Amino acid sequence: MSINRKDRPQPLVLIGLSAALVLAALASAWISAQTPEIKPAILGQPMPDFTLPSLQGPEVALSKLKGKNVLVIFPRGYAAENYWCTICNYYYAELVELERTESVRKKFNLEILYVFPYAKETVQAWVNDLPAQLEKLHGWKHPAEPDKLDERSKARMERVLKGLPKDILFKKGEVPLPFPILIDAGHVVTGGLGIYTAEWGGSKIDQNIPTVVLVDTEGTVRFKHMGQNTWDRPSYEYLFRQMECLGLGKK
Repeated sequence: MSINRKDRPQPLVLIGLSAALVLAALASAWISAQTPEIKPAILGQPMPDFTLPSLQGPEVALSKLKGKNVLVIFPRGYAAENYWCTICNYYYAELVELERTESVRKKFNLEILYVFPYAKETVQAWVNDLPAQLEKLHGWKHPAEPDKLDERSKARMERVLKGLPKDILFKKGEVPLPFPILIDAGHVVTGGLGIYTAEWGGSKIDQNIPTVVLVDTEGTVRFKHMGQNTWDRPSYEYLFRQMECLGLGKK
């Protein structure tokens, strides 16, 4: 009985296929081994290393910043659909102003990183919207006719005057970007750290839980704060006082 060529076993092909699958598995394992696993930051332990692209262009690797203290800020981003977190915007502007007037990075041998859980286009939209956001905040604090405000608007005015007292404005198209603004579109870093969420504070939208992590010159986590509500975050005065207490000033 004859066997058609197409029905005959193809041992070489099967062996070649098996070898290819093994090589692919080995390659995948090697890549995984080269990619550090991101886990929640723990006080007193090394901060998980990460590399992310920046809005300004270059990639930033945390491990390359050893020798500097690093303040990693995870702003909330969106607080609702098409609505940025006003408090986060204020804190960004305040830190830019502190850098301009007090050179805090030089004073504390410090790098400052902002990490957003969005694609580049969304992060750029945040930058573009920032002047109007700060102008809106200014209007809440200094309404044209305060005597005509309803009770809700009066309460908001008092709250922001007390909690966000500085008047800082940027011109449209001229937002200062002195700090690397990092893009975590895949939520690799924010998700691994347990900071990214699709629901927080009653708002269902992609966002960070507002978080600040201070890493020392050796890459060790020395301070961490995760917000419990929108207003819950340490002031810069408090953060820099903590740095001084921890001996993290310029050497």
